[in-house]
Amino acid sequence: MQFSGLIIPLGFLAIFYFLIIKPQKAKEKKIKLMRENLKVGDEVVTIGGIFGKVAKVKEDMLTIEVGADKTKLTMAKWSVGNLVNENDEESSGKSE
Repeated sequence: MQFSGLIIPLGFLAIFYFLIIKPQKAKEKKIKLMRENLKVGDEVVTIGGIFGKVAKVKEDMLTIEVGADKTKLTMAKWSVGNLVNENDEESSGKSE
């Protein structure tokens, strides 16, 4: 009878875990895997909104080319927010 007061808080914790924490961890894992698998030629968008093409990949850094004159920017891998060409490959693969 003493533990009946804990049922509702434990239920809320379980709901909180499955609706918020678990999906966030899965998203973080997917982003980390994407950043680890970056290769030369990938088109990326940084978390600051800069579009560019990967020119060089090092352990924790990469160089991207941006703009018509192919200006090179060196940045940390964690600053990559998304792959641009990943969505193009997925959509072309689904239509075939």
